[in-house]
Formats: sequence, structure tokens, C-alpha cells
Amino acid sequence: MQTYYYVLASQKFLLEEEPLAEVLEERIRDYQGKNKEIDFWLVKQPAFIESVNLKEVKAKCPQPCVAIISRNKQFIVWLKLRLEYVLTGEFQAVSDAEAMASLVTV
Repeated sequence: MQTYYYVLASQKFLLEEEPLAEVLEERIRDYQGKNKEIDFWLVKQPAFIESVNLKEVKAKCPQPCVAIISRNKQFIVWLKLRLEYVLTGEFQAVSDAEAMASLVTV
């Protein structure tokens, strides 16, 4: 099982009010400079919040929402400190394929 960590907030907050694009672009440049695989994704209306286990999280987050998901817990902790008004948590998946399926709402 792989643990995935997330930051969750309203789309308006993350995509319009915060300079999120700059933050993610900086992180991508850092990863590329270190020849490190990108291990985070930005997902609008992630499917994982529909899980029974996350009903309370969904209820707390203004809709529509967006999530940044990563296998790197420290990155998510850093984003939480940087962005402040976000929810954080984690979920587990057997494989990246299963995790990606839980990210996409069909």
C-alpha cells in the first residue's frame, strides 16, 4: 500500500486567490534540477473525497474543490504552512493506478 497525502481547498481559493501556479512551477523546476520524478498532482473535484471515510472532510471544504496530492508528506506539510487555509490528510492505495482512479471524477 502506498500512502498519498493531500491539501484540499476551494477552487476559488487555490486557483484564483493564491499564487499556486508559481509555487508548483518552482517545485517542478527544483525536481527537474535534481532529476527527481514529479510526485504530485493538481486535481479538480478529486474523487477520493467521495469516500465514506472522508464525508466530514468534504463537508468542511467549500465546493467546487481542488486537491494537490503527493507521495511526499513533507511537501504537503510545507504547502499547508505556505497556504494556511487548507485541509490536509492522507489516503492509501494499492498502486499508482488505483490512486489515479481515486483522483478522477467520472
